Amino acid sequence: MTRYISADQVFPVSSAPLSGGVVGVSADGTVAGVWSRAEFDFSKGPVEHHQGALIPGLINTHCHLELSHLRGKFPTHTGLPAFVQLVMSQREAGADTLAEAMSAADREMFEHGIVAVGDISNTIASKGVKATSKIYYHTFVEALGFNPLRAAEIFQRSLQLEQEFAPLPVSIVPHAPYSVSAELFSLISSHAAERNTLLSIHNQETADENRFFINGEGGFPGLYEKLGLDIGFFKPPGTNSLPAYIARLPKDQRKLLVHNTFTSASDYLTATSAYRNIYWCLCPGANRYIEDRLPDVRMLADSGALITLGTDSLASNTTLNIFAEMKILQNELGIPFETLLRWATLNGAEFLGIDEQFGSITPGKKPGLNLVRIDARGHIGDSSVRRLV
Repeated sequence: MTRYISADQVFPVSSAPLSGGVVGVSADGTVAGVWSRAEFDFSKGPVEHHQGALIPGLINTHCHLELSHLRGKFPTHTGLPAFVQLVMSQREAGADTLAEAMSAADREMFEHGIVAVGDISNTIASKGVKATSKIYYHTFVEALGFNPLRAAEIFQRSLQLEQEFAPLPVSIVPHAPYSVSAELFSLISSHAAERNTLLSIHNQETADENRFFINGEGGFPGLYEKLGLDIGFFKPPGTNSLPAYIARLPKDQRKLLVHNTFTSASDYLTATSAYRNIYWCLCPGANRYIEDRLPDVRMLADSGALITLGTDSLASNTTLNIFAEMKILQNELGIPFETLLRWATLNGAEFLGIDEQFGSITPGKKPGLNLVRIDARGHIGDSSVRRLV
């Protein structure tokens, strides 16, 4: 039986908004039709009307589910090098603690209207939650190792973890430019090109990252010293990090650059002039939590960047709520609602390669359906998400 749902506004995302539109949804969540109020035949059946706006399910393209047990453990505004040390010192926990925290985080995302997640994993711990979740997950097995002599060993460990996650959607990705050697980059990139799979990398999350690549200074040398790693082999290339490493990623695979807090217009042009299929993930809640700074969002938007949204982890955010990320960007930067909605839905679905099912309210898709409140000017205000489908 088809359920007919109407609202003051319907935002299909892939087409213009409809005032008083009606969406038909079958029992399995498939969109049967989308009509304007004038087009809809009300003899089809009863229509449930809601005050507010109907939007598709939200896509979280960057999360760390396995860090959910660290919620509220760390102070804000530590800066990234110090934050990394805190995570490394406290990330271990018992299996029951991890499972309970991850299950709660998964439920929280579902309740906040999220239908798909790109999730960073360093262990197999999250597989059980993902395998039974109502949310679609693509797992990014994160490889990290700055010592070039250990590249083959580290990659083999990542290959094993990738195999353990199968048959769930999974790919091996580099952690960040300051934590992956050229040799490890090469192994990851070759593997991604052979399998035609997705890539994700933490990009320019802190000013220290650019300083490290310009002159070898900043907070990372001290971090490596505390980790007991001799980085005498590293020779700073004299540029920001993005121009220094982008050539180490394959040209054709879809690539998600995450955070971009200190990405300049020049960095953007360098990357996009030579490489295709680059998506730019914004995690404003985490950026405020760690560095107390937002990326140059307007530069990215005005440049035509393919922007997606993420939450990062509960170690670096107070909630796994994409709508909350949208609020930050609108309240602080005035980004229009329809722009934010595309970033939070269809762009993320296209990056993850799941846009045939998710990302827009389109007949034949199963995108999920959420109800939100926005005012006549398109302001989110203190609205929250109510999941309808």
